[in-house]
Amino acid sequence: MSFVNRENSIDILTNEKYPILYVYRSGGEVTVSTEKPENETVLFQLPNLTAEDFGDPNFKKDYGLKYALYGGAMANGIASGDMVIALGKAGCMGSYGSGGMRLDAVEQEIDRIKNALNGKPYMINMLSNRNLQMEMNLAKLLVEKEVPAVEASAYITPSDALVYYRLKGIRKNEKGKIVIPHKIIAKVSREEVLEKFVSPPLAESVASLRKEGLITEEEAALADKIPMADDITVEADSGGHTDGRPLVSMLPALIALANRKQAEFGYQQKVRVGAGGGIGTGLSCLGAFEMGAAYVVTGSVNQGCVESGTSDYVKQILAETAMADVTMAPCADMFEMGTKVEVIKKKTMYAQNAQKLYEYYVKYPSFEAIPTADRDRIEKKILKDSFENIWKGTKEYFAKVDPAKIPQAEKNPKMKMALVFRWYLGNSSRWAVQGNQDRKFDMQIWCGQAMGAFNLWVKGTSLEKAENRRVGEIANLLLNSCAYHYMKNLLIRMGAAPDLFRKDIL
Repeated sequence: MSFVNRENSIDILTNEKYPILYVYRSGGEVTVSTEKPENETVLFQLPNLTAEDFGDPNFKKDYGLKYALYGGAMANGIASGDMVIALGKAGCMGSYGSGGMRLDAVEQEIDRIKNALNGKPYMINMLSNRNLQMEMNLAKLLVEKEVPAVEASAYITPSDALVYYRLKGIRKNEKGKIVIPHKIIAKVSREEVLEKFVSPPLAESVASLRKEGLITEEEAALADKIPMADDITVEADSGGHTDGRPLVSMLPALIALANRKQAEFGYQQKVRVGAGGGIGTGLSCLGAFEMGAAYVVTGSVNQGCVESGTSDYVKQILAETAMADVTMAPCADMFEMGTKVEVIKKKTMYAQNAQKLYEYYVKYPSFEAIPTADRDRIEKKILKDSFENIWKGTKEYFAKVDPAKIPQAEKNPKMKMALVFRWYLGNSSRWAVQGNQDRKFDMQIWCGQAMGAFNLWVKGTSLEKAENRRVGEIANLLLNSCAYHYMKNLLIRMGAAPDLFRKDIL
């Protein structure tokens, strides 16, 4: 990317022809040239920064990246193998959305990603799972498949499975340096969670894993010498699980906290902090880097791309989404606690329906206690089947994944009601991925305001159409725009007139 003078304006090119910019005064005005002027006094001589120059150099080196950007995971394979492959080939990195996917399907995608990328970087997501055995099974698979890095999402406390993945294979080399084969990037949005991931793995988890023979004595002994995560993604207002906190307030505060914890423990390598949530334009990308982010993470904008694992129907909705078209709604995995996710409210009734189900759950001790007229509306308008039929299917599901839940729910009618209501919430995201038109008004489409910002940003360009959106090209556009606006802003501060710069560059 470079700047050149063309018809009295500054243009942008993706080449390395003009590494230096010369700022000088001509006729009383400050101007810019790619060549040193012969008869003018140069005020400033500047390196012409490119997309590669942003972010922490060690982050890029450690993960083998050209650019300090990765695509965050979206569950149910929305962050698909194709998306991970495309990002890896574009010089970035992708995190496969393993949440909600069968273990054999995850294994197949790992093999496909590894074969396609041939040594280029990738991650697999580990999503906090209330079924601890399922989570441990995934961790063991990731170790077996030699997956080099995971993105840890929705954790309040690192689980034994996550600690197992982190510690398995840790050792000292011949120079006494600790070698950690499994990297972790942890998504956090709260101070207390960041502290747990910047701290060493929990001693009780280490002891439990050692007792079960899952880690060696050497691995256990080295546990208190390393942080739980190599990198921390500060996740602001984002699609899906979010605390909806503003990045501009949260990022600087959590960077400072991470630095304090780093000084306390004195690790051999610094724990870096990146930014995600709201990254939908070049300027938002630049803002994150300017606040000190080591890297940036995209999510919502990737979901609408060709490589996304969601349906074409949803991709079209995403391409038409405005910033005001998102809202908060109850989620499936933490329904009983009232936890919410950020979703689209346009062309779907999911948010309203899920909120009604939660209100009924809080108010009544059982489904049978709900007034008859309301029960009928729930079955006909929301569930679209009888409560008992859905409970039958729910039992079949838990018989496979967590049989202990069935007798507990049979004895606890409120728990039974919650599991049936969670059937609706859980399936609603799958109906979106499948593009199920019979359930189009029940689709749960995870999305943050970055999607609306991106749509506004690219309006009137080829990227306005969903079918033209490719995840690697969008990542490069964000970073190139970031570099362009950095140089533009810098030159304006040095006295160059704003009118010198082209208006049609994103």
